[in-house]
Amino acid sequence: MWQLGLPPLEIVARSVIVYAIFLAALRIFGKREIGQFTLFDLALVLLAANALQPAITGPDQSIPGAAIIIVTIFVLNGLVSALRRRVPFVRRLLEFQPTVIGRNGAWLPEALDKEGLDEDDLGAALREHGLDSIKEMKLAVLEQDGSLSIVPTDGNDLQIRARRRRYKHHA
Repeated sequence: MWQLGLPPLEIVARSVIVYAIFLAALRIFGKREIGQFTLFDLALVLLAANALQPAITGPDQSIPGAAIIIVTIFVLNGLVSALRRRVPFVRRLLEFQPTVIGRNGAWLPEALDKEGLDEDDLGAALREHGLDSIKEMKLAVLEQDGSLSIVPTDGNDLQIRARRRRYKHHA
């Protein structure tokens, strides 16, 4: 329980490699908020995490090994977050660009197919923004964080649904 099964540096290297692979897979996966995950999306993430666990731990099942992994992942996540804020190339690499999915009362089928949105997603977005019909929509954008923004035809104000945001308030 307290004896490491692998050298600490190997545990760190395994954690870094698996973190990078998982981050790349999430980047390729698409832009959805956690609240927009379908049951299939959730199953995919949970199964992937379970499948990756042995690649991180190898034969090590010790408590110190788990502590090394946790510290490595949190430090790595902090570094990636800092790089994303400070280095434009890293930001472009890790974040999605907003996608226009509708304009002037009509959905854009190619954009919808590319983003994997269906009629249920679109109907929910219209209702969340207080619109009864697609004809009331001037512009619809799938934002980089996975939220949907809709500009109504009768207004200039952009309505964004109130979901979690990653913005921090600095006092």
